[in-house]
Amino acid sequence: MTMLRRDFLQRAAAAVPLAGGAGRLWAAPVSTPRLLVVFLRGAYDAASVLVPVGSDDYYAARPRIAIARPGSGPDAALALPEQSDWGLAPAWAGSMLPLYERGELAAIPFAGTHELSRSHFETQDHIELGQSDDPAAPRDFRSGFLNRLAEVLGARDAIALTSDLPLVLRGAVKVPNLALGSVGRGGVDARQAALIRQMYAGTPLAAPVNDGFDVRQAAQRELMGGMEAASRDAITARGFEGEARRIGRLMRDRYRLGFVDVGGWDTHVGQGAGAGALATRVGELGNGLAALAQELGEAAWRDTVVVVLS
Repeated sequence: MTMLRRDFLQRAAAAVPLAGGAGRLWAAPVSTPRLLVVFLRGAYDAASVLVPVGSDDYYAARPRIAIARPGSGPDAALALPEQSDWGLAPAWAGSMLPLYERGELAAIPFAGTHELSRSHFETQDHIELGQSDDPAAPRDFRSGFLNRLAEVLGARDAIALTSDLPLVLRGAVKVPNLALGSVGRGGVDARQAALIRQMYAGTPLAAPVNDGFDVRQAAQRELMGGMEAASRDAITARGFEGEARRIGRLMRDRYRLGFVDVGGWDTHVGQGAGAGALATRVGELGNGLAALAQELGEAAWRDTVVVVLS
């Protein structure tokens, strides 16, 4: 687990909830705390991100995929100031290491749950629901931990940046979802949206249907400028970095709670060490997180927590 900006919960407890309704964009005050959860789907190899360079057992157990100790070559782990037991993945040299050196990055090793099924699906559900660790306790699949947080904060400005509403944001608070890859193309067009609105007019579902379309249209407008700029090489439209920049704009101006998931973290074969398939993916993740911080701007980033988990 990786956490950026560790003082979110303390600030959030004292924060005054934002007023606002779906479909309207409200400028967030500079002092507004924000939380973004980045969920790496599958199971990433944590020891190739936060490298236990002080452990002889690590190098004995991984004769081919261990990342070399700092100073031993171009693909060696990055040394951390005042820390001899741990190093960072070399792919983070230009992205996450500067954040660590500024005190804006913390790694939390040995954090997890008591879920021991060895199933990615079961464990991901367990994490997103955030409910009892007792295996005999029933699970409520209508209540994710981020939705419960939104309810406690009294905030309606939460969003899932996913194609479907994830478990983590299901619950009493109505949360829109928007697949960033669909911005500017496909989906329901204006004519179809009007027909759907008309279909539900005069029914109890009219208000939530209208709110859902209004939120989607507002977010689309917010992001289209960035999509157009991408055609002039101002913003990359490929990979997580491009999505992270769009997330940064949305959370800077409108949303307090966000969730995005990134797939492709199962590396059962051909993982590599300091270079290779996993290192490439880790580098993309780091570049995206650094781009998110840049897009938020210094004032908003100061009050933002990003939690990366898998």
